[in-house]
Amino acid sequence: MNESQQSDYKVFVMEIKEKIYRAQYQALKAVNKELICLYWDIGKAIVEKQAELGWGKSVIRNLSRELRYDFPGAKGYSVQNLWYMRQFYITYKLNEKLQPMVGEISWSNNLIIMGKCKNDLEREFYIRMTIKYGWTKNLLIHHIENQSYEKYLLGQTNFDKALPEKYRHQAKLAVKDSYNFDFLELGKDHEERELESGLIKNIRNFLLEMGGDFTFLENQYKLELEGEEFYIDLLLYHRRLKSLVAIEIKTTAFKPEYAGKMQFYLAVLDDTVRRKGENPSIGIIICKTKQRTVVEYALKNSRSPLGVADYTITKTLPKDLKDLLPSPDEITKSIVQISED
Repeated sequence: MNESQQSDYKVFVMEIKEKIYRAQYQALKAVNKELICLYWDIGKAIVEKQAELGWGKSVIRNLSRELRYDFPGAKGYSVQNLWYMRQFYITYKLNEKLQPMVGEISWSNNLIIMGKCKNDLEREFYIRMTIKYGWTKNLLIHHIENQSYEKYLLGQTNFDKALPEKYRHQAKLAVKDSYNFDFLELGKDHEERELESGLIKNIRNFLLEMGGDFTFLENQYKLELEGEEFYIDLLLYHRRLKSLVAIEIKTTAFKPEYAGKMQFYLAVLDDTVRRKGENPSIGIIICKTKQRTVVEYALKNSRSPLGVADYTITKTLPKDLKDLLPSPDEITKSIVQISED
């Protein structure tokens, strides 16, 4: 084959491989859905028979023994897993909205969500995010333990006004209200350069805490304008949003002037660094603390997409923030929007 034919052949092979990958993925999805339906039916049958005939706990132990004897090569019929099937049915039997959704994620992820989430709204958030972003078991556990649900709902950004509707909800999911840097060995009193240095040295953990889809570009990224030099603490790129993400780190409480400085950085990035086809650059200001009302006013008339977060070195969400969660109706609307975006 000549060079042109070889090139055409390579493209042809890639197309065939892509078809195979898609077919395999669809097959796995179908198998998973059937498995979840089977587990649902088994759980339902156990619950109904226990209610109808007054069977106690021993029925599950006996059923497990029978199933493992007749299906020796099949996994999933242990006593513990049969109890999970029973609980699975009880958890979702009255929720018609979530019933079809649980079949879209793996059994292990269902167990994590069922066991670690406190209510149906929280379960819906993690189910939708797992479906949308393909979260693995470990990543799902990380998000739940890091309280991504609460932090997303509390997030302070101006994205509703500063970003196109087609991807504003996706951007809101990418920016948390609070970041947990417990992987850093820092004392209570630390300087900005220590914090930045620690994040760079632990870049993998930092990107994981940011929430995935972020790529690290550079720290102390230099912008030159009219002979002057300006430096952005951290410059990332969000692959799904196709946006540059400028991050400023402050070891003090949030101040309104931080927003003005970030607007300047974003304007320069958009004019001099952003490439054709990329979306507007996004700014994230991460401070040691913040007053929510001050942040609201600082972002109120900002034209550039900004988010303001705080950071901690512990995993506990402050109790006063829990009281600020939106109403159930507002939570439901927000969850549906981000999954449909």
